[in-house]
Amino acid sequence: MSYDFHVGQKVVCIDDTFKHVSIDQGIRKGEIYTIRWVGEYTHYIDGTFFGIKLQEIDRGNDDGPEGYGAADMPFRATRFRPLVEDKLKSLRGLLTPTPTKKIKEKEKV
Repeated sequence: MSYDFHVGQKVVCIDDTFKHVSIDQGIRKGEIYTIRWVGEYTHYIDGTFFGIKLQEIDRGNDDGPEGYGAADMPFRATRFRPLVEDKLKSLRGLLTPTPTKKIKEKEKV
């Protein structure tokens, strides 16, 4: 799989479910985040994966009762997609123009 992520890029979370994990991981499906680190990461249980760290979330040390001892472990990049901004938004208004003058309602007779 090819990833085209870079530091500073806006991404959208598409998967916030974690199997067999009861501790809240902080990300929410549909939320927008900013990448602060991107790269390959090797974890002794999860193996090697392409991951990203987010400016909005510092995961801290993973040393709790369910933790693995990793410091600020990245999220798998597969949990995110690049944010696609609507570059045509300003032109969409031309398709269905709205009147600039307020139309008066007919008076009741």
